Amino acid sequence: MANYYSDHPEIGFYLNHPLMARIVELKEKGFADAKEYDYAPVDLGDAIENYKQILDITGDVAANIIEPNSEAVDLEGPHLENGRMIYASKTYENLDATRKAGLWGVSMPRRYGGLNLPNAVFSMLSEMISAADAGFQNIWSLQSCIDTLYEFGSEEQRQKYIPRVCAGEGMSMDLTEPDAGSDLQRVMLKATYDAQENCWRLNGVKRFITNGDSDIHLVLARSEEGTKDGRGLSMFIYDKRQGGVNVRHIEHKLGIHGSPTCELTYKNAKAELCGSTRLGLIKYVMALMNGARLGIAAQSVGVEQEAYNEGLAYAKERQQFGDKIINFPAVYDMLSRMKAKLDAGRSLLYETACYVDIYKCLEDIARDRALTPEEKQECKKYQRLADAFTPLAKGMNSEYANQNAYDAISIHGGSGFIMEYKSQRLFRDARIFSIYEGTTQLQVVAAIRYITNGTMLNNIKEMYENTEVKESLQGLKNRIGVLIPAYEETLATVKALDNQDAQDFLARRLYDMTAELVMSLLILRDATKAPELFEKSANVYVRMTEESFLGKMSYIKLFKAEDLENFRAAEPTAEEA
Repeated sequence: MANYYSDHPEIGFYLNHPLMARIVELKEKGFADAKEYDYAPVDLGDAIENYKQILDITGDVAANIIEPNSEAVDLEGPHLENGRMIYASKTYENLDATRKAGLWGVSMPRRYGGLNLPNAVFSMLSEMISAADAGFQNIWSLQSCIDTLYEFGSEEQRQKYIPRVCAGEGMSMDLTEPDAGSDLQRVMLKATYDAQENCWRLNGVKRFITNGDSDIHLVLARSEEGTKDGRGLSMFIYDKRQGGVNVRHIEHKLGIHGSPTCELTYKNAKAELCGSTRLGLIKYVMALMNGARLGIAAQSVGVEQEAYNEGLAYAKERQQFGDKIINFPAVYDMLSRMKAKLDAGRSLLYETACYVDIYKCLEDIARDRALTPEEKQECKKYQRLADAFTPLAKGMNSEYANQNAYDAISIHGGSGFIMEYKSQRLFRDARIFSIYEGTTQLQVVAAIRYITNGTMLNNIKEMYENTEVKESLQGLKNRIGVLIPAYEETLATVKALDNQDAQDFLARRLYDMTAELVMSLLILRDATKAPELFEKSANVYVRMTEESFLGKMSYIKLFKAEDLENFRAAEPTAEEA
Protein backbone atom coordinates (compact mmCIF):
# COMPACT_ATOMS: atom_id res chain seq x y z
CA MET A 1 0.00 0.00 0.00
CA ALA A 2 1.27 3.47 -0.90
CA ASN A 3 2.53 5.76 1.83
CA TYR A 4 3.77 9.27 1.11
CA TYR A 5 6.19 9.10 4.03
CA SER A 6 7.83 5.69 3.64
CA ASP A 7 7.80 6.00 -0.17
CA HIS A 8 9.96 9.14 0.07
CA PRO A 9 12.86 8.58 2.49
CA GLU A 10 14.13 12.07 1.65
CA ILE A 11 11.51 13.46 4.04
CA GLY A 12 12.53 11.34 7.02
CA PHE A 13 16.17 12.25 6.39
CA TYR A 14 15.51 15.70 7.87
CA LEU A 15 14.56 14.22 11.23
CA ASN A 16 18.35 13.92 11.55
CA HIS A 17 18.91 17.62 10.87
CA PRO A 18 21.86 19.01 12.89
CA LEU A 19 19.48 21.27 14.85
CA MET A 20 16.84 18.64 15.61
CA ALA A 21 18.27 17.57 18.97
CA ARG A 22 18.29 21.17 20.17
CA ILE A 23 14.76 21.72 18.85
CA VAL A 24 13.43 18.69 20.75
CA GLU A 25 15.26 19.77 23.90
CA LEU A 26 13.65 23.21 23.76
CA LYS A 27 10.22 22.06 22.56
CA GLU A 28 9.85 19.41 25.27
CA LYS A 29 11.20 21.64 28.09
CA GLY A 30 13.06 18.86 29.84
CA PHE A 31 10.45 16.24 28.85
CA ALA A 32 8.25 17.40 31.72
CA ASP A 33 5.05 16.37 29.88
CA ALA A 34 5.99 12.70 30.23
CA LYS A 35 4.89 12.86 33.88
CA GLU A 36 1.36 13.88 32.90
CA TYR A 37 0.74 12.46 29.41
CA ASP A 38 1.52 8.82 28.65
CA TYR A 39 2.02 9.63 24.95
CA ALA A 40 4.63 12.34 25.60
CA PRO A 41 8.27 11.41 24.86
CA VAL A 42 10.78 10.75 27.63
CA ASP A 43 13.95 11.53 25.63
CA LEU A 44 15.23 12.54 22.20
CA GLY A 45 15.01 9.04 20.72
CA ASP A 46 11.45 8.65 21.95
CA ALA A 47 10.50 12.04 20.46
CA ILE A 48 11.92 11.11 17.04
CA GLU A 49 10.03 7.79 17.13
CA ASN A 50 6.83 9.70 17.93
CA TYR A 51 7.44 11.97 14.95
CA LYS A 52 8.00 8.97 12.69
CA GLN A 53 4.71 7.40 13.79
CA ILE A 54 2.78 10.61 13.10
CA LEU A 55 4.50 11.00 9.74
CA ASP A 56 3.67 7.41 8.83
CA ILE A 57 0.01 7.88 9.74
CA THR A 58 -0.13 11.08 7.69
CA GLY A 59 1.61 9.43 4.76
CA ASP A 60 -1.01 6.69 4.80
CA VAL A 61 -3.97 9.10 4.97
CA ALA A 62 -2.46 11.29 2.24
CA ALA A 63 -1.78 8.42 -0.17
CA ASN A 64 -4.90 6.34 0.39
CA ILE A 65 -7.66 8.82 1.17
CA ILE A 66 -6.76 12.40 0.20
CA GLU A 67 -5.04 11.63 -3.12
CA PRO A 68 -7.78 9.25 -4.39
CA ASN A 69 -10.34 11.97 -3.57
CA SER A 70 -8.40 14.75 -5.26
CA GLU A 71 -9.82 14.40 -8.76
CA ALA A 72 -13.43 14.41 -7.55
CA VAL A 73 -12.73 17.43 -5.34
CA ASP A 74 -11.14 19.27 -8.27
CA LEU A 75 -14.17 18.60 -10.46
CA GLU A 76 -16.85 19.47 -7.89
CA GLY A 77 -15.26 22.24 -5.81
CA PRO A 78 -17.07 24.13 -3.07
CA HIS A 79 -20.36 25.94 -3.60
CA LEU A 80 -22.53 28.59 -1.97
CA GLU A 81 -25.85 27.96 -0.23
CA ASN A 82 -27.75 30.68 1.66
CA GLY A 83 -24.66 32.64 2.56
CA ARG A 84 -22.69 29.58 3.63
CA MET A 85 -19.80 27.78 1.92
CA ILE A 86 -20.30 24.06 1.33
CA TYR A 87 -17.15 22.00 0.67
CA ALA A 88 -16.92 19.44 -2.14
CA SER A 89 -18.35 16.19 -0.80
CA LYS A 90 -15.02 14.34 -0.80
CA THR A 91 -13.45 17.19 1.19
CA TYR A 92 -15.65 16.14 4.11
CA GLU A 93 -14.15 12.65 3.85
CA ASN A 94 -10.67 14.19 4.01
CA LEU A 95 -11.62 16.27 7.04
CA ASP A 96 -13.07 13.25 8.78
CA ALA A 97 -9.97 11.15 8.07
CA THR A 98 -7.52 13.78 9.32
CA ARG A 99 -9.60 14.37 12.46
CA LYS A 100 -9.76 10.67 13.27
CA ALA A 101 -6.00 10.47 12.72
CA GLY A 102 -5.48 13.28 15.25
CA LEU A 103 -3.86 15.62 12.72
CA TRP A 104 -5.36 18.89 13.96
CA GLY A 105 -3.82 21.42 16.30
CA VAL A 106 -0.65 19.36 16.09
CA SER A 107 1.74 22.22 16.92
CA MET A 108 -0.10 23.14 20.11
CA PRO A 109 0.99 22.15 23.66
CA ARG A 110 -0.48 18.93 25.01
CA ARG A 111 -2.35 20.76 27.77
CA TYR A 112 -4.69 22.14 25.08
CA GLY A 113 -5.08 18.83 23.25
CA GLY A 114 -2.22 19.22 20.76
CA LEU A 115 0.76 17.04 19.90
CA ASN A 116 3.46 19.66 20.58
CA LEU A 117 5.09 19.06 17.19
CA PRO A 118 7.91 21.34 16.05
CA ASN A 119 7.42 23.41 12.93
CA ALA A 120 9.84 21.22 10.95
CA VAL A 121 7.67 18.14 11.50
CA PHE A 122 4.49 20.12 10.78
CA SER A 123 6.11 21.12 7.47
CA MET A 124 6.71 17.45 6.68
CA LEU A 125 3.04 16.67 7.28
CA SER A 126 2.09 19.67 5.18
CA GLU A 127 4.34 18.60 2.32
CA MET A 128 2.75 15.14 2.15
CA ILE A 129 -0.82 16.42 2.31
CA SER A 130 -0.01 18.92 -0.44
CA ALA A 131 1.43 16.17 -2.63
CA ALA A 132 -1.91 14.39 -2.26
CA ASP A 133 -4.05 17.50 -2.85
CA ALA A 134 -2.68 21.06 -2.64
CA GLY A 135 -6.20 22.46 -2.31
CA PHE A 136 -6.96 20.39 0.76
CA GLN A 137 -3.57 21.26 2.21
CA ASN A 138 -4.75 24.89 2.27
CA ILE A 139 -7.74 24.00 4.44
CA TRP A 140 -5.74 21.71 6.73
CA SER A 141 -2.61 23.86 7.10
CA LEU A 142 -4.56 26.97 8.12
CA GLN A 143 -4.73 25.35 11.53
CA SER A 144 -1.32 27.00 11.94
CA CYS A 145 -3.15 30.31 12.47
CA ILE A 146 -3.64 29.03 16.00
CA ASP A 147 0.10 29.60 16.55
CA THR A 148 -0.53 33.35 16.31
CA LEU A 149 -3.43 33.18 18.75
CA TYR A 150 -1.29 31.11 21.13
CA GLU A 151 1.55 33.58 20.83
CA PHE A 152 -0.40 36.82 21.25
CA GLY A 153 -3.79 35.90 22.73
CA SER A 154 -4.74 35.76 26.41
CA GLU A 155 -4.75 32.53 28.39
CA GLU A 156 -8.55 32.71 28.45
CA GLN A 157 -8.57 32.86 24.64
CA ARG A 158 -6.11 29.98 24.42
CA GLN A 159 -8.29 27.77 26.58
CA LYS A 160 -11.38 28.79 24.63
CA TYR A 161 -10.14 28.31 21.07
CA ILE A 162 -7.10 26.04 20.94
CA PRO A 163 -8.90 22.83 22.04
CA ARG A 164 -11.47 23.44 19.30
CA VAL A 165 -8.76 23.55 16.63
CA CYS A 166 -7.13 20.46 18.14
CA ALA A 167 -10.52 18.74 17.76
CA GLY A 168 -10.60 19.60 14.05
CA GLU A 169 -12.26 23.00 13.66
CA GLY A 170 -10.91 25.06 10.78
CA MET A 171 -9.37 28.52 10.70
CA SER A 172 -8.81 31.40 8.31
CA MET A 173 -6.88 34.64 8.27
CA ASP A 174 -9.06 37.46 6.98
CA LEU A 175 -6.61 40.07 5.75
CA THR A 176 -7.17 41.26 2.18
CA GLU A 177 -9.96 43.52 0.94
CA PRO A 178 -11.10 44.73 -2.50
CA ASP A 179 -8.83 47.80 -2.19
CA ALA A 180 -6.14 46.23 0.00
CA GLY A 181 -4.28 43.31 -1.51
CA SER A 182 -0.54 43.29 -0.92
CA ASP A 183 -0.82 46.80 0.56
CA LEU A 184 -2.43 45.81 3.85
CA GLN A 185 -1.95 49.29 5.30
CA ARG A 186 -5.06 50.20 3.32
CA VAL A 187 -7.34 47.76 5.18
CA MET A 188 -10.57 49.57 6.11
CA LEU A 189 -12.79 46.87 7.68
CA LYS A 190 -14.07 48.81 10.68
CA ALA A 191 -13.74 47.65 14.28
CA THR A 192 -15.81 49.54 16.85
CA TYR A 193 -15.85 48.86 20.57
CA ASP A 194 -19.31 48.05 21.98
CA ALA A 195 -19.13 49.13 25.64
CA GLN A 196 -22.61 47.82 26.41
CA GLU A 197 -21.80 44.28 25.20
CA ASN A 198 -18.10 44.50 26.20
CA CYS A 199 -17.00 43.34 22.76
CA TRP A 200 -15.83 44.66 19.41
CA ARG A 201 -18.05 44.89 16.33
CA LEU A 202 -16.72 44.38 12.81
CA ASN A 203 -18.24 45.87 9.66
CA GLY A 204 -17.02 45.72 6.07
CA VAL A 205 -15.86 43.35 3.33
CA LYS A 206 -12.98 40.91 3.06
CA ARG A 207 -11.93 39.40 -0.27
CA PHE A 208 -9.80 36.42 -1.42
CA ILE A 209 -10.13 34.73 1.98
CA THR A 210 -8.93 31.12 1.87
CA ASN A 211 -11.29 28.81 3.77
CA GLY A 212 -13.34 31.93 4.40
CA ASP A 213 -16.31 30.25 6.07
CA SER A 214 -14.11 28.66 8.72
CA ASP A 215 -14.98 28.17 12.37
CA ILE A 216 -12.46 30.61 13.81
CA HIS A 217 -11.12 33.68 12.00
CA LEU A 218 -8.19 35.97 12.71
CA VAL A 219 -9.26 39.32 11.27
CA LEU A 220 -7.23 42.44 10.49
CA ALA A 221 -9.41 45.52 11.05
CA ARG A 222 -9.12 49.27 11.60
CA SER A 223 -9.73 49.98 15.25
CA GLU A 224 -8.41 53.56 15.39
CA GLU A 225 -10.83 56.01 13.84
CA GLY A 226 -9.29 58.58 11.53
CA THR A 227 -6.14 56.55 10.77
CA LYS A 228 -5.10 55.50 7.29
CA ASP A 229 -1.93 53.46 7.83
CA GLY A 230 -0.80 50.29 9.58
CA ARG A 231 -0.65 51.94 12.98
CA GLY A 232 -4.44 52.03 13.15
CA LEU A 233 -4.94 48.28 12.59
CA SER A 234 -5.59 45.60 15.19
CA MET A 235 -6.11 41.83 15.15
CA PHE A 236 -9.42 40.29 16.16
CA ILE A 237 -10.82 36.81 16.74
CA TYR A 238 -14.18 36.11 15.14
CA ASP A 239 -16.08 32.97 16.14
CA LYS A 240 -18.50 31.69 13.50
CA ARG A 241 -20.87 30.58 16.29
CA GLN A 242 -21.51 34.26 17.03
CA GLY A 243 -22.90 34.99 13.54
CA GLY A 244 -22.68 38.27 11.66
CA VAL A 245 -20.49 37.13 8.74
CA ASN A 246 -21.82 35.75 5.46
CA VAL A 247 -20.14 34.47 2.32
CA ARG A 248 -21.16 36.73 -0.55
CA HIS A 249 -19.21 34.98 -3.28
CA ILE A 250 -16.91 32.00 -3.87
CA GLU A 251 -14.22 32.65 -6.48
CA HIS A 252 -13.99 30.41 -9.57
CA LYS A 253 -10.27 29.78 -9.81
CA LEU A 254 -7.73 28.30 -12.19
CA GLY A 255 -6.57 25.73 -9.64
CA ILE A 256 -6.70 24.50 -6.02
CA HIS A 257 -10.43 24.00 -6.57
CA GLY A 258 -10.93 22.21 -3.27
CA SER A 259 -9.77 25.30 -1.37
CA PRO A 260 -12.67 27.77 -1.10
CA THR A 261 -11.69 31.39 -1.72
CA CYS A 262 -14.44 33.61 -0.35
CA GLU A 263 -15.66 37.17 -0.28
CA LEU A 264 -17.09 37.89 3.16
CA THR A 265 -19.45 40.55 4.46
CA TYR A 266 -19.13 41.55 8.10
CA LYS A 267 -22.31 43.09 9.53
CA ASN A 268 -21.93 44.13 13.16
CA ALA A 269 -20.11 40.84 13.82
CA LYS A 270 -19.05 40.33 17.43
CA ALA A 271 -15.30 39.82 17.89
CA GLU A 272 -12.55 39.73 20.51
CA LEU A 273 -9.36 41.74 20.43
CA CYS A 274 -6.26 39.54 20.08
CA GLY A 275 -3.30 41.11 21.86
CA SER A 276 -3.07 44.90 21.94
CA THR A 277 -4.63 47.50 19.68
CA ARG A 278 -2.58 49.12 16.91
CA LEU A 279 -0.22 46.13 16.59
CA GLY A 280 -2.36 44.10 14.17
CA LEU A 281 -0.27 44.70 11.06
CA ILE A 282 2.98 45.87 12.59
CA LYS A 283 3.46 42.76 14.76
CA TYR A 284 0.76 40.10 14.57
CA VAL A 285 0.17 39.87 10.81
CA MET A 286 3.92 39.77 10.22
CA ALA A 287 4.12 36.69 12.44
CA LEU A 288 1.06 35.21 10.77
CA MET A 289 2.41 35.82 7.27
CA ASN A 290 5.85 34.37 8.01
CA GLY A 291 4.16 31.17 9.17
CA ALA A 292 1.93 31.13 6.09
CA ARG A 293 4.89 31.67 3.78
CA LEU A 294 6.73 28.72 5.23
CA GLY A 295 3.51 26.71 4.83
CA ILE A 296 3.45 27.57 1.13
CA ALA A 297 7.08 26.53 0.82
CA ALA A 298 6.01 23.12 2.17
CA GLN A 299 2.96 23.10 -0.10
CA SER A 300 5.25 23.86 -3.05
CA VAL A 301 7.67 21.06 -2.20
CA GLY A 302 4.76 18.62 -2.09
CA VAL A 303 3.72 19.58 -5.62
CA GLU A 304 7.35 19.55 -6.80
CA GLN A 305 7.52 15.94 -5.60
CA GLU A 306 4.24 14.91 -7.19
CA ALA A 307 5.09 16.58 -10.50
CA TYR A 308 8.42 14.76 -10.57
CA ASN A 309 6.67 11.47 -9.74
CA GLU A 310 4.20 11.95 -12.58
CA GLY A 311 6.88 12.89 -15.09
CA LEU A 312 9.14 10.01 -14.08
CA ALA A 313 6.36 7.40 -14.19
CA TYR A 314 5.23 8.51 -17.63
CA ALA A 315 8.78 8.62 -19.02
CA LYS A 316 9.36 5.04 -17.86
CA GLU A 317 6.24 3.80 -19.68
CA ARG A 318 6.04 5.94 -22.82
CA GLN A 319 7.82 4.50 -25.85
CA GLN A 320 8.73 6.46 -28.99
CA PHE A 321 11.08 5.65 -31.88
CA GLY A 322 11.59 2.18 -30.47
CA ASP A 323 12.80 3.26 -27.03
CA LYS A 324 11.42 4.44 -23.67
CA ILE A 325 11.54 8.22 -23.61
CA ILE A 326 13.34 8.17 -20.25
CA ASN A 327 16.42 7.15 -22.24
CA PHE A 328 16.34 10.32 -24.35
CA PRO A 329 18.86 12.95 -23.14
CA ALA A 330 16.33 15.77 -23.56
CA VAL A 331 13.94 13.95 -21.22
CA TYR A 332 16.37 12.80 -18.56
CA ASP A 333 17.85 16.30 -18.53
CA MET A 334 14.39 17.61 -17.58
CA LEU A 335 13.86 14.90 -14.98
CA SER A 336 17.27 15.37 -13.37
CA ARG A 337 16.65 19.11 -13.08
CA MET A 338 13.22 18.51 -11.57
CA LYS A 339 14.70 16.18 -8.98
CA ALA A 340 17.57 18.55 -8.21
CA LYS A 341 15.19 21.47 -7.67
CA LEU A 342 13.00 19.28 -5.47
CA ASP A 343 15.89 18.08 -3.31
CA ALA A 344 17.56 21.49 -3.00
CA GLY A 345 14.25 23.22 -2.35
CA ARG A 346 13.27 20.69 0.30
CA SER A 347 16.62 21.17 2.04
CA LEU A 348 16.06 24.94 2.13
CA LEU A 349 12.54 24.39 3.50
CA TYR A 350 13.69 22.29 6.45
CA GLU A 351 16.74 24.45 7.12
CA THR A 352 14.39 27.43 7.45
CA ALA A 353 11.84 25.48 9.49
CA CYS A 354 14.55 24.50 11.97
CA TYR A 355 15.65 28.11 12.36
CA VAL A 356 12.04 29.07 13.07
CA ASP A 357 11.70 26.27 15.61
CA ILE A 358 14.73 27.36 17.65
CA TYR A 359 13.68 30.96 18.12
CA LYS A 360 9.96 30.21 18.54
CA CYS A 361 10.74 27.62 21.23
CA LEU A 362 12.96 30.09 23.07
CA GLU A 363 10.26 32.76 22.87
CA ASP A 364 7.80 30.27 24.35
CA ILE A 365 10.19 29.43 27.19
CA ALA A 366 10.54 33.16 27.86
CA ARG A 367 6.83 33.25 28.77
CA ASP A 368 7.61 31.07 31.80
CA ARG A 369 11.04 32.29 32.85
CA ALA A 370 13.76 34.75 31.95
CA LEU A 371 16.12 33.53 29.25
CA THR A 372 19.81 33.32 30.07
CA PRO A 373 22.13 35.70 28.19
CA GLU A 374 23.24 32.76 26.04
CA GLU A 375 19.63 31.85 25.23
CA LYS A 376 18.85 35.46 24.33
CA GLN A 377 21.74 35.46 21.89
CA GLU A 378 20.63 32.14 20.45
CA CYS A 379 17.07 33.42 20.04
CA LYS A 380 18.26 36.57 18.30
CA LYS A 381 20.57 34.62 16.00
CA TYR A 382 17.92 32.18 14.79
CA GLN A 383 15.20 34.80 14.46
CA ARG A 384 17.52 36.77 12.18
CA LEU A 385 18.27 33.63 10.16
CA ALA A 386 14.57 32.73 9.94
CA ASP A 387 13.67 36.23 8.75
CA ALA A 388 16.38 36.08 6.07
CA PHE A 389 15.67 32.53 4.89
CA THR A 390 11.83 32.47 4.93
CA PRO A 391 11.38 34.64 1.80
CA LEU A 392 14.01 32.51 0.04
CA ALA A 393 12.22 29.29 0.94
CA LYS A 394 8.80 30.56 -0.09
CA GLY A 395 9.88 32.33 -3.26
CA MET A 396 12.23 29.70 -4.67
CA ASN A 397 10.04 26.70 -3.87
CA SER A 398 6.92 28.32 -5.28
CA GLU A 399 8.81 29.02 -8.50
CA TYR A 400 10.25 25.48 -8.57
CA ALA A 401 6.76 24.02 -8.12
CA ASN A 402 5.61 25.93 -11.18
CA GLN A 403 8.65 24.83 -13.17
CA ASN A 404 8.34 21.17 -12.20
CA ALA A 405 4.62 21.14 -13.00
CA TYR A 406 5.36 22.75 -16.37
CA ASP A 407 8.06 20.17 -17.14
CA ALA A 408 5.79 17.29 -16.09
CA ILE A 409 3.36 18.37 -18.82
CA SER A 410 6.20 18.65 -21.32
CA ILE A 411 7.31 15.08 -20.56
CA HIS A 412 3.74 13.89 -21.12
CA GLY A 413 3.63 15.67 -24.48
CA GLY A 414 0.11 16.09 -25.82
CA SER A 415 -1.26 13.83 -23.10
CA GLY A 416 -0.16 16.36 -20.50
CA PHE A 417 -2.63 18.83 -21.96
CA ILE A 418 -5.50 16.38 -21.54
CA MET A 419 -7.64 16.76 -18.43
CA GLU A 420 -7.55 13.03 -17.62
CA TYR A 421 -3.88 13.29 -16.67
CA LYS A 422 -2.91 14.60 -13.24
CA SER A 423 -0.06 16.76 -14.52
CA GLN A 424 -2.49 19.42 -15.80
CA ARG A 425 -4.06 19.74 -12.34
CA LEU A 426 -0.67 20.06 -10.68
CA PHE A 427 0.16 22.81 -13.18
CA ARG A 428 -3.08 24.66 -12.41
CA ASP A 429 -2.68 24.23 -8.66
CA ALA A 430 0.95 25.38 -8.59
CA ARG A 431 0.33 28.70 -10.31
CA ILE A 432 -1.03 30.39 -7.20
CA PHE A 433 1.93 29.45 -5.00
CA SER A 434 4.12 32.28 -6.32
CA ILE A 435 1.24 34.75 -5.90
CA TYR A 436 -0.57 34.35 -2.59
CA GLU A 437 0.87 35.28 0.80
CA GLY A 438 3.20 37.60 -1.07
CA THR A 439 4.27 37.25 -4.69
CA THR A 440 7.81 36.22 -5.53
CA GLN A 441 8.48 39.89 -6.20
CA LEU A 442 7.46 40.66 -2.61
CA GLN A 443 9.66 37.84 -1.33
CA VAL A 444 12.52 39.61 -3.10
CA VAL A 445 11.58 42.83 -1.29
CA ALA A 446 11.53 40.94 2.04
CA ALA A 447 14.90 39.29 1.39
CA ILE A 448 16.88 42.01 -0.33
CA ARG A 449 17.93 43.97 2.75
CA TYR A 450 19.57 40.83 4.14
CA ILE A 451 21.35 40.49 0.80
CA THR A 452 22.52 44.07 0.32
CA ASN A 453 23.61 44.58 3.94
CA GLY A 454 25.94 41.57 3.73
CA THR A 455 23.99 39.29 6.10
CA MET A 456 23.49 36.61 3.47
CA LEU A 457 27.05 36.94 2.17
CA ASN A 458 28.32 36.26 5.68
CA ASN A 459 25.86 33.36 6.05
CA ILE A 460 27.08 31.85 2.77
CA LYS A 461 30.74 32.21 3.75
CA GLU A 462 30.05 30.61 7.12
CA MET A 463 28.07 27.78 5.52
CA TYR A 464 30.91 27.18 3.06
CA GLU A 465 33.51 26.99 5.83
CA ASN A 466 31.34 24.66 7.93
CA THR A 467 30.20 22.36 5.12
CA GLU A 468 32.29 19.21 5.12
CA VAL A 469 31.83 17.08 2.03
CA LYS A 470 32.90 13.62 1.00
CA GLU A 471 35.88 13.36 -1.34
CA SER A 472 33.81 12.74 -4.45
CA LEU A 473 31.94 16.03 -3.84
CA GLN A 474 34.97 18.20 -3.03
CA GLY A 475 35.27 19.32 -6.65
CA LEU A 476 31.67 20.58 -6.57
CA LYS A 477 32.30 22.45 -3.35
CA ASN A 478 35.38 24.05 -4.87
CA ARG A 479 33.26 25.25 -7.79
CA ILE A 480 30.86 26.93 -5.37
CA GLY A 481 33.90 28.40 -3.62
CA VAL A 482 34.84 30.13 -6.88
CA LEU A 483 31.37 31.67 -7.13
CA ILE A 484 31.35 33.21 -3.64
CA PRO A 485 33.91 36.00 -4.31
CA ALA A 486 32.19 36.58 -7.66
CA TYR A 487 28.93 36.97 -5.73
CA GLU A 488 30.56 39.48 -3.38
CA GLU A 489 31.89 41.44 -6.34
CA THR A 490 28.47 41.39 -8.06
CA LEU A 491 26.83 42.63 -4.89
CA ALA A 492 29.28 45.52 -4.74
CA THR A 493 28.54 46.34 -8.39
CA VAL A 494 24.82 46.72 -7.67
CA LYS A 495 25.41 48.87 -4.59
CA ALA A 496 27.83 51.08 -6.54
CA LEU A 497 25.08 52.02 -8.99
CA ASP A 498 23.73 54.38 -6.31
CA ASN A 499 20.34 54.35 -8.04
CA GLN A 500 17.39 52.87 -6.17
CA ASP A 501 15.36 52.02 -9.27
CA ALA A 502 18.35 50.22 -10.79
CA GLN A 503 18.99 48.33 -7.55
CA ASP A 504 15.31 47.34 -7.37
CA PHE A 505 15.43 46.25 -11.01
CA LEU A 506 18.40 43.97 -10.36
CA ALA A 507 17.18 42.70 -6.98
CA ARG A 508 15.54 39.56 -8.37
CA ARG A 509 18.80 38.47 -9.94
CA LEU A 510 20.67 38.95 -6.66
CA TYR A 511 17.92 37.07 -4.85
CA ASP A 512 18.17 34.10 -7.22
CA MET A 513 21.98 34.03 -7.00
CA THR A 514 21.82 34.12 -3.20
CA ALA A 515 19.28 31.33 -2.94
CA GLU A 516 21.08 29.12 -5.45
CA LEU A 517 24.37 29.41 -3.55
CA VAL A 518 22.61 28.58 -0.28
CA MET A 519 20.82 25.57 -1.77
CA SER A 520 24.01 24.33 -3.45
CA LEU A 521 25.76 24.23 -0.07
CA LEU A 522 22.78 22.58 1.60
CA ILE A 523 22.46 19.85 -1.02
CA LEU A 524 26.22 19.17 -0.82
CA ARG A 525 25.88 18.75 2.95
CA ASP A 526 22.93 16.40 2.52
CA ALA A 527 24.65 14.40 -0.24
CA THR A 528 27.62 13.81 2.04
CA LYS A 529 25.38 12.36 4.74
CA ALA A 530 23.10 10.40 2.39
CA PRO A 531 24.77 10.00 -1.03
CA GLU A 532 22.25 7.32 -2.04
CA LEU A 533 19.50 9.96 -1.78
CA PHE A 534 21.15 13.19 -2.86
CA GLU A 535 24.51 12.78 -4.65
CA LYS A 536 23.03 12.84 -8.15
CA SER A 537 20.98 15.92 -7.31
CA ALA A 538 24.05 17.64 -5.86
CA ASN A 539 25.91 17.12 -9.13
CA VAL A 540 23.00 18.46 -11.15
CA TYR A 541 22.11 21.37 -8.88
CA VAL A 542 25.63 22.79 -8.58
CA ARG A 543 25.93 22.78 -12.38
CA MET A 544 22.52 24.47 -12.64
CA THR A 545 23.69 27.09 -10.16
CA GLU A 546 26.82 27.81 -12.19
CA GLU A 547 24.77 28.13 -15.37
CA SER A 548 22.28 30.52 -13.78
CA PHE A 549 24.76 32.41 -11.62
CA LEU A 550 27.26 33.24 -14.36
CA GLY A 551 24.54 34.54 -16.67
CA LYS A 552 23.09 36.81 -13.99
CA MET A 553 26.54 38.00 -12.94
CA SER A 554 27.37 38.98 -16.52
CA TYR A 555 24.01 40.76 -16.87
CA ILE A 556 24.60 42.81 -13.71
CA LYS A 557 28.21 43.72 -14.52
CA LEU A 558 27.21 45.13 -17.90
CA PHE A 559 24.15 46.98 -16.59
CA LYS A 560 24.04 50.77 -16.33
CA ALA A 561 21.37 52.84 -14.60
CA GLU A 562 20.44 54.55 -17.89
CA ASP A 563 19.57 51.12 -19.31
CA LEU A 564 16.34 51.25 -17.29
CA GLU A 565 14.72 53.36 -19.99
CA ASN A 566 14.90 50.38 -22.35
CA PHE A 567 12.75 48.28 -20.03
CA ARG A 568 9.86 50.59 -19.18
CA ALA A 569 6.73 49.07 -20.66
CA ALA A 570 5.55 52.25 -22.36
CA GLU A 571 5.83 55.99 -22.02
CA PRO A 572 2.87 57.24 -19.95
CA THR A 573 0.45 59.60 -21.63
CA ALA A 574 0.07 63.09 -20.24
CA GLU A 575 -3.15 62.05 -18.49
CA GLU A 576 -1.52 58.95 -16.90
CA ALA A 577 1.49 60.95 -15.78
